[in-house]
Amino acid sequence: MSGHEMEKTTVTQFLLALVGALIPVLIVVFLLFKLVMGIQATHVDVEDTKAAAEEIAERLKPVGQVAIGEAKPDAGGVVDGKKVYEGLCQACHATGAAGAPKTGDKGAWGSRIAQGKDTLFKRAIAGYTGKAGVMPAKGGNPALSDAEVKAAVEHMIGMAK
Repeated sequence: MSGHEMEKTTVTQFLLALVGALIPVLIVVFLLFKLVMGIQATHVDVEDTKAAAEEIAERLKPVGQVAIGEAKPDAGGVVDGKKVYEGLCQACHATGAAGAPKTGDKGAWGSRIAQGKDTLFKRAIAGYTGKAGVMPAKGGNPALSDAEVKAAVEHMIGMAK
């Protein structure tokens, strides 16, 4: 027999050897996983991607939308004031919100009409704050043209006479 005896391995030495052996194996498995996933990612079908994007867009779409009415001129260049009124103005003028004179209320509209249409047009287009309430510029919709606002004012004047 030779004079060499093998030392007993401690638990710590065993665990270090085990971890040292597992680390390279885990690195190889991880790299293989990344390689396989990379290959799959390059073979994604364009149609599937479009369908997924459309599906996501549908899920993220708002529950409701606010549509503020616009009334474009007809073939003769005439704007329908009733459509503008129904699309935007009636929100306040049908209920009296923010001190708005209610549509058809001759008492509330009489003194305003007496000031002249030009004054009403100017205040409806530029906005106005008076003792009775507030009129936001263009009813709160800056996309409305001056012609659309004037047509809506004409419509409300007609309903108050």
